[in-house]
Amino acid sequence: MHDKAPDGAGGADIPAGAQRLDKWLWYARFCKTRTLAQALCGAGHVRRDGQALLKPSTLVRPGDELALLLGPVQRHVVVRAPGTRRGPAPEAQTLYDEPTPPVRLVDPVAPPGGVREAGSGRPTKKDRRALDRLRGGDE
Repeated sequence: MHDKAPDGAGGADIPAGAQRLDKWLWYARFCKTRTLAQALCGAGHVRRDGQALLKPSTLVRPGDELALLLGPVQRHVVVRAPGTRRGPAPEAQTLYDEPTPPVRLVDPVAPPGGVREAGSGRPTKKDRRALDRLRGGDE
């Protein structure tokens, strides 16, 4: 009875039910490429039990809880299964559970000119002069 499954990466054997972290992130569609998944790990943006997983070759198993920092968003996921291929998004979502919704760490910044209502068109000359007065510009 074999308790190891071939991974296909350098001939190394991986225990059954486990998978390389970079491959799992790629299969689960958290990263567009494995290279980006490796960079995410190397930057310390993936944590398991509070410990940063710095090596992309770290093995993840079903039941592992991961904290991912993806840009301004932090996500907490529980590994449900190892992936076998990078399929469509609905298939990728079966690889993990997300017990809490993603948390936005940084509030979006308003553009410097202010926010205009959608569909209101370009500002008129009168609107531009009012904005200049509001900003304290020359009249």
